[in-house]
Amino acid sequence: MSTSARMLRLLSLLQTHRYWPGEELAARLEVSGRTLRRDIERLRELGYAVDAVRGVAGGYQLRAGGSLPPLLLEDEEAVAIAVGLHQAANGSVAGMEETSVQALTKVAALMPPRLRRQMDALRSQTDNLVWGGGPVIDPSLLTTLAQVCRDDEPLHFTYTARDADPTERRVEPYRLVSLGRRWYLVAYDRDRQDWRSFRVDRIADPRATGQRYRRRELPAPDALAFVQSGIRRIPQRYDVRVRVAAAPEVVARAVGRWGDVTPYDDGCLLEMSVDDLQWPVMVLAQLGADFTVESPAELVATVFEVSARFARAAG
Repeated sequence: MSTSARMLRLLSLLQTHRYWPGEELAARLEVSGRTLRRDIERLRELGYAVDAVRGVAGGYQLRAGGSLPPLLLEDEEAVAIAVGLHQAANGSVAGMEETSVQALTKVAALMPPRLRRQMDALRSQTDNLVWGGGPVIDPSLLTTLAQVCRDDEPLHFTYTARDADPTERRVEPYRLVSLGRRWYLVAYDRDRQDWRSFRVDRIADPRATGQRYRRRELPAPDALAFVQSGIRRIPQRYDVRVRVAAAPEVVARAVGRWGDVTPYDDGCLLEMSVDDLQWPVMVLAQLGADFTVESPAELVATVFEVSARFARAAG
């Protein structure tokens, strides 16, 4: 790891504002104690107030309440960062959504007030297209959730579950997950004493406590696997079966993780469980191949309506 990359990693760890024992911090950075002390001195020279405790059990902590030095950027550079990360956070760059939100949170915190206001203005005056009609998420809510996940900070919020009245939740945030058109917060629910995944678009009035908690072990390989497992257990409104005259690998690329594709005669069988029939219609439309709907009857009616609409548009 280069010196600059190591310094950024060290700063990222210290910005959690927890106390880091020297041995643990050095192990995280894969450096000696002597190198760590030099890096700490470099941060102090740059204006970061890092407190140190000497001795065998010594360690380091970024001073509470201290202001961080501003991130030195030209106006155009700040706008470029805001546009790039904001668009990636809204799904325009596949696989970069969560990382972009975390990066946007850190960059905004280091910016001088004037440039931060420019970023806020850009966010508030920009309309985003969510592909497929998914819910629109306020970026400020995402950054709030990303911060409490990063800092191991308990969170209180109001949650409106499916077909239920709003309830108050007290959770230990673990991770944000972007899946298709939706965002989820994976967290340990203190009142229910179990792990839960919460739809971010159903979260309101998030309130951080300012405290810290020790992370529990997630009962899944990772947060993404936990969310996917929970979704598979939720009964969907429609079970879709369509025979498609196209190669299985072509259909699999189009449907992604949202359906199962198996070889069938000269083509394949596409199976999906969905709440909204517009999603399978879009998948079938982009394939450019003949297909036969086996079920449900509602999908047959939807395909007929869409085809009639396109026929009228074509004159």
